Amino acid sequence: MTSVLIADDQPMQRFGFRMLLESQDDMTVAGEAGDGIEAVRLVGHHRPDVVLMDIRMPGLDGIEATRRIIAAGAATRVLIVTTFDLDEYAYEGLRAGASGFLVKDAQPEELLAGVRAVAAGDAVVAPSLTRRLLDTYLHRMPASAPAPRAENNPRLSSLTDREREILTVIAQGWTNAEIAGRLHLAESTVKTHVSRVLSKTGSRDRVQAVILGYDTGLVSPDHR
Repeated sequence: MTSVLIADDQPMQRFGFRMLLESQDDMTVAGEAGDGIEAVRLVGHHRPDVVLMDIRMPGLDGIEATRRIIAAGAATRVLIVTTFDLDEYAYEGLRAGASGFLVKDAQPEELLAGVRAVAAGDAVVAPSLTRRLLDTYLHRMPASAPAPRAENNPRLSSLTDREREILTVIAQGWTNAEIAGRLHLAESTVKTHVSRVLSKTGSRDRVQAVILGYDTGLVSPDHR
């Protein structure tokens, strides 16, 4: 049974999500939050598997709420729901530790599949959409202290040459099938490499690995 916390400042939106989730035999709603502060508090209390997190909420927004939930070391995974598929804040949410994002007008089956995928430890942003999101908004993010580059970044130091290559193509948005075909590897081998890359770099999921690839300069917004 997957427990889900709904965080959205619109009561009707929360109601719609609740009705959909409770119609599933394998899901339960752990609670509802109308703002980010309440979302953080309820995650600490209920320890849900997944949070459906709105971005724009009064007081503490969904991005900062996500950052606090992840920083607290909770096993809870965050799935951002946003109005537009290329919302400029979605990238910030992913950087804060969210495992992906969906648009609010997604089909019900897409939302349910997204919740299940995130609960299972996967990311729910399609590789092509991840690439578009990062390419479009990476250069717009507020300036911050630069991360160590690829050649001396401690998160990459334990990777083998093959694993670094895998991380690079993950960050370019390649699927496992594409990696297998282009690098002439069995897809099962690719899955093993991807799993090791995530583990060694401390990436929660594929989306976080994509962000790491951009942050360390393995790929750039203009890279194709």
